[in-house]
Amino acid sequence: MSRADHRVTAVLGPTNTGKTHLAVERMCAHSSGMIGFPLRLLAREVYDRVVKIKGANQVALITGEEKIVPKDARWFLCTAESMPLEREVAFVALDEAQLGADPERGHVFTDRILRARGREETMLLGSESLRPMVKALVRDAEIITRPRFSTLSYAGVRKISRLPKRSAIVAFSAEEVYAVAEMLRRLRGGAAVVMGALSPRTRNAQVAMFQAGEVDYLVATDAIGMGLNMDVSHVAFASLHKFDGHRQRRLTVAEMAQIAGRAGRHQRDGTFGALVDDGPSAFGPEEVLAIEEHRFAPLEHLYWREGVPDLSSINALIASLELRPEARVLRAAPEATDLAVLKRLAGEDWVRDRVRGQKMVARLWAACGLPDFRKLGVDPHARFVGRVFGYLSEGLGYVPHEWFANEIARLDNVAGDVETLAGRIAAARSWAYIANRADWLADPAHWSARAGAVEERLSDALHLSLTQRFVDKRTTLLMRQIGADPRALPVTVGPQGEVSVEDHPIGTLTGFRFTVAPDARLADKRLLLAAAERRLGSERGRRAQALIDAPDADFTLADDAPAVHWAGHEVARLGPGPSLARPRVLLDRALDCLDRPVQAAVRERLERWIAAQVARRLPALGTLDAVLRDAQASPPLRAVAAGLVDAGGIATRMSIGHAVDALDSAARKRLRAAGVTIGALDLFDPRLLKPEPARWRRMLLAARGVAVSAAPPAGPTVLPRQAAGAHLQHGYRPLGSQAVRVDLAERIARAVHDARDGHRPFAPDPALATSIGMTPDTLARLMAALGFRAARPEDGQPRWAWRGLTRAVQTAPPRDNAFAALAELGARLG
Repeated sequence: MSRADHRVTAVLGPTNTGKTHLAVERMCAHSSGMIGFPLRLLAREVYDRVVKIKGANQVALITGEEKIVPKDARWFLCTAESMPLEREVAFVALDEAQLGADPERGHVFTDRILRARGREETMLLGSESLRPMVKALVRDAEIITRPRFSTLSYAGVRKISRLPKRSAIVAFSAEEVYAVAEMLRRLRGGAAVVMGALSPRTRNAQVAMFQAGEVDYLVATDAIGMGLNMDVSHVAFASLHKFDGHRQRRLTVAEMAQIAGRAGRHQRDGTFGALVDDGPSAFGPEEVLAIEEHRFAPLEHLYWREGVPDLSSINALIASLELRPEARVLRAAPEATDLAVLKRLAGEDWVRDRVRGQKMVARLWAACGLPDFRKLGVDPHARFVGRVFGYLSEGLGYVPHEWFANEIARLDNVAGDVETLAGRIAAARSWAYIANRADWLADPAHWSARAGAVEERLSDALHLSLTQRFVDKRTTLLMRQIGADPRALPVTVGPQGEVSVEDHPIGTLTGFRFTVAPDARLADKRLLLAAAERRLGSERGRRAQALIDAPDADFTLADDAPAVHWAGHEVARLGPGPSLARPRVLLDRALDCLDRPVQAAVRERLERWIAAQVARRLPALGTLDAVLRDAQASPPLRAVAAGLVDAGGIATRMSIGHAVDALDSAARKRLRAAGVTIGALDLFDPRLLKPEPARWRRMLLAARGVAVSAAPPAGPTVLPRQAAGAHLQHGYRPLGSQAVRVDLAERIARAVHDARDGHRPFAPDPALATSIGMTPDTLARLMAALGFRAARPEDGQPRWAWRGLTRAVQTAPPRDNAFAALAELGARLG
């Protein structure tokens, strides 16, 4: 059943024995050669290697969706299905030949075992389990056994969070792959993803991340078991069951070993294990022993289907594809998708009408070979193939470029999630396959390039989407750096306070407060905070020294709260101190990270700034505060000073009138020197009515817990009673429906007293009150508050008579004020 068997060598053994490397070396030593691989990804990987040896103009790549065949090509790297067996070459090899036992694709590998021959040398590469099949089918073949370069041992069960670095986790469905990758992203910073459905470009980009150490973990399907070379130290099985296209079944021990054997590379030992210690996803003792010792049951049969079917008619084609094999070790292959599609189309009258000669039968069979990349199932895929064949069997026999172009344009969209992009790539593979059939399009080279470009764009987008979804480079880097040496963590702070580890932002340092980047997941925040706290001490120390050395102009007091800002950042708040003029400086919690001596120095610097600002903007308060501590000051003077300081420099005379009346001339002179006006109704410093001193006064009151209402607008002398700030707290005396600024109320009071003649009724000049916007009712209330009573009007003019301030007005000072009590005692003694 074979030809030239005497030239065939079977190289058998477990993974990591260098079988593929040997075949590549042997092929390159011949004048021409061809190797068939089980995966498009593996064919592409070896193609890239051989191109580096022989040059791109002499090396060809042939897969279903991709054909690179230079005019002078002499060495061919192909998928097993795409091997051009009609081409004579000096060397031929078939990799993973034991796949002849696979129900779905086995007949292809069996056919290549039987028919693929090199003019000078042929090599069959596979597992030791293939030995009896080689002996039965290629009787004169030389069998060479190669031992594994390194030891493969069972490492037991490990949770995902405890997997060693350079681990590959194997799952058997896209959903399971994504779930494992997401868990690794949360726990360990992420993982690369490798699946057979990925394009070579996406797969290579993902593997490159793993190989370069950008991620320490790889999540893959059993595609990695087919000879893909990666630097994996440990293989962990997320499951031991897979869907083989017909049913969910447990992996055979040979399949387990094929995948586990990816651990270790060349002379470096590897380990394998599971993620669970019991249940159907756990290894049995016999399985572990067989994998470690590379002992597997020999294959008892291979699947076969006629490799050169009869193309004389549709019926003859179907009959030849359903022939039973003659050899005892061969079994008829289960009905594959291409044969199922052929039978569906054979039942269509229009197909029968068009397929009349051998050439058209061959064309129909070629169309049925279009793979179901999208996994639609036989019926939908048969309809798609039927449409393709309809075009191939009419007119010039070409697929219309309009249809091809429209479908490619529809797929040329990089928006969407991982699943959407993967689906578009699968669809694009169908069109790439069509474009790579030389006689299916009028301009196959153009459309092949167009399909390839779309697949490349989709592949790049899929790689980016996979990376964004399953890789947190920031956390990966932190895990690596923190696990090694925290002091070596390369944390940098940018000009805007952005904190980065190498090129990966982890947060922002605002003043002294570190904030984790908003896009960090909850599971990452503790790690990021730890990383930043370990390395930002020196930067915070530098900022603290800059604060201590800063000029006064760099500090500001907030408008809406008693908070001190430096360089635009809140660094402290003001709290109750010994007096209103001497508030306590409470450092912001963000400064707790500083050493105690540094905190004390920062606090002392802020206290000096506060004292300077009070002396500059509120000079009367500073002077009055000094009077409070002056042992030589009289009790009445100290009582007045206490009342004014407590009220923020504006106090009603009624509240401290007893102490005011007891002041001697020297004390009054001292108050006037401090800037205090002793008015008929209020005591105040007129400078406090200006916007900036007024703002500082409000914030100092707020620091003592006094509720301060909204400030009045700057400028008005009279406000409506319901307006913001229309009360004494802001320097306005409420009088009926209006509130008059205290300095203007005092000016009117003096003008009225200057105009009166003893106790006789008189009519005050209303011009002053009118000029500042006071209504007659407001003036009347002011006159009453000043101690005047209404008299009989004359000539329509209101008249007033002096009656003096009553005892109700001249109330005693509050008894809970120590200085008020002293003032009362001094008055009695006087």
